[in-house]
Amino acid sequence: MISAPSGTGKSTLVQELLSRVDGVEFSVSFTTRGIRPGELDGRDYHFIDRDRFDAMIRSGEFLEWADVFEERYGTGRSVSLERLAAGRDLILDIDIQGGRQLRASGIDAVSVFILPPSFPTLKTRLERRASDSETQVAARLSMARSEANEVKYYDYVVVNDDLDAAVDQLITILSAERLRVSRRRLETEEVLSTFPAE
Repeated sequence: MISAPSGTGKSTLVQELLSRVDGVEFSVSFTTRGIRPGELDGRDYHFIDRDRFDAMIRSGEFLEWADVFEERYGTGRSVSLERLAAGRDLILDIDIQGGRQLRASGIDAVSVFILPPSFPTLKTRLERRASDSETQVAARLSMARSEANEVKYYDYVVVNDDLDAAVDQLITILSAERLRVSRRRLETEEVLSTFPAE
């Protein structure tokens, strides 16, 4: 799972990671927010209304969900668990509330927090994005202060100062996690079975 304050460049980093590494899937979240220019339903998010989102909460269809800036976001439970059970690397783009829920669930997830190089840089990025009003930008900046303090609960941190360097760091994390003994148990046992008995 990857979390970050709004405007840090998390979505861009995830897109770059997906374009450079085979065998990684993006978990398309559900949201009640409106679609932004350039986004596609089913690719960037599943855009649904609040009534449907609330019904999905009641029926336990989310692995995690959160209220963020008066909109709701959630990760579908069944499709995520199916992909994980099949051994797929699944990228979840979730906020800190969702990160807390996922950690509490006991699911074996690797967590990465993305930080901007500085608070002024974050402010500039949010203002340049021009998809939010001044009030919304101010709210996002205010929230960023508390969100950034969550970094201590994550496994890894990447500072998105240089896009290519940050993507390289994400690839390094993914590569290292793929090499954990716990994730390569079958392959390890197969190799060990070729060794003579003691």
